[in-house]
Amino acid sequence: MNTAELRELIKQELPHLVHTDPEIQELILRLSRQEFAPKQQTEDRFDRLFAKLERDTETSNQRWEEQNHKWEENNRKWDENQAELRRMRQESERQWKEHREESERQRKEQREESERQRKEQREESERQRKEQREESERQWKEHREETERQWKEHREETEQASKAHREEFDRVHEEIMAMTRKFDRTIGALGSRWGLSSEKAFRDALASILEKNFDVKVLNITEYDDLGTVFGRPDQIELDVIVINGLLILMELKSSIGKADMYIFERKARFYEKLHDRHANRLIVISPMIDAKARQVGERLGIEMFGDSVLVESLENT
Repeated sequence: MNTAELRELIKQELPHLVHTDPEIQELILRLSRQEFAPKQQTEDRFDRLFAKLERDTETSNQRWEEQNHKWEENNRKWDENQAELRRMRQESERQWKEHREESERQRKEQREESERQRKEQREESERQRKEQREESERQWKEHREETERQWKEHREETEQASKAHREEFDRVHEEIMAMTRKFDRTIGALGSRWGLSSEKAFRDALASILEKNFDVKVLNITEYDDLGTVFGRPDQIELDVIVINGLLILMELKSSIGKADMYIFERKARFYEKLHDRHANRLIVISPMIDAKARQVGERLGIEMFGDSVLVESLENT
């Protein structure tokens, strides 16, 4: 018989032997004591376990009752707090309503007061504007009357001065014309073959006429062009200069002017302006003999040209 058959036989016979055979029963008891506690010991253990469970249950019930009591107390306090909150909310709503009504009343009063103040300010501003307008009209009327009076006096003084000036001008002009005719005859006789001394004499004569005619001083200025700006090499530069009432007038007084002379005069004028850092108000050439091409150059360069010193416009004109 193999192990499997033996095991199957034990399974079949063992229950019957346990109930009928004392030896088998004793054997099983000995074997079970090694693994399991006795019945009395097991019952004692269960009794102790049930007693502890009962004590724990009573403790839990006691704690549960205490917790229920606390919960009921908390619910009571919660209800009281809720009631207090409702009362406070109602009180706040009442106070807020009163505050809103009071604020609305104050805003209404402020609007009415602001409107009243604006109305008063508008009326005051309108009154002040009216007074200022009337005062301005009065001052303007007085100013206009005073201006008309001053203008009338100035016109009368100007007419008197103009009359005296015309009389003086006619007298001076006659003298200048006499001198001019004399110089014209001299220039016509000598022509373009004048020497340096004759050119200087002509220039001095024209300067003298200008000084007498316009009550100015013609200054013959000599500067040194060390960079050769005018002639292309370092050289002395001569210019006739008039300063009158803060105006700077640069002039060229010659018996005859050619195209090259006109360019040279313009370069001398720009050299003088740069040297003294001052702008010339007028550039004037006076010569009885101005070449046609030179006249074109002068017009292009903005140079005033006169064939006779008596034809020069007022030197104060810019």
